Amino acid sequence: MKYLLVLVILLNLACKSDQKDPIILEVHDFTGIAPYLELKGSKTYVVNFWATWCAPCVKELPHFETLQENYSDSVEVILVSLDFPHQYETKLKPFIQKYNLKSKVVVLDDPDMNSWIPKVDPQWDGAIPVTLIYNASKRLFYSRTFTYKELESELKTFFKNL
Repeated sequence: MKYLLVLVILLNLACKSDQKDPIILEVHDFTGIAPYLELKGSKTYVVNFWATWCAPCVKELPHFETLQENYSDSVEVILVSLDFPHQYETKLKPFIQKYNLKSKVVVLDDPDMNSWIPKVDPQWDGAIPVTLIYNASKRLFYSRTFTYKELESELKTFFKNL
């Protein structure tokens, strides 16, 4: 009987070790997201507001991942998801897993868009994708999509100002 119990426990542990770690989402209202827009440090920060339901966002997302990979010593990419709360489990988490996102993903869940959108940038009309790039000496807001070449070119202008 003891051996049977040990066998059951070992099989249970073996099955669990084959499972992938669940994705734990970091969900905030704007107060929780605001610090990501003002990080202090020696890096250049690239903050992209996106959603899985936004086709232009999804199209450009791999460029941010490549940027993070190619410039990991000097750049930190933060992907701020604007997905709807009822779709976190069915859309957002599977998307993160399917595309193996390595950049930091945080979720903005704050229905008071009229309050927080102008705090990100006064010129933002609320459409996505948008990107904020900043470092200690420069800060620019982009209401547009990027190719990788365009994104890298913009990023390099920030390195000149350090």
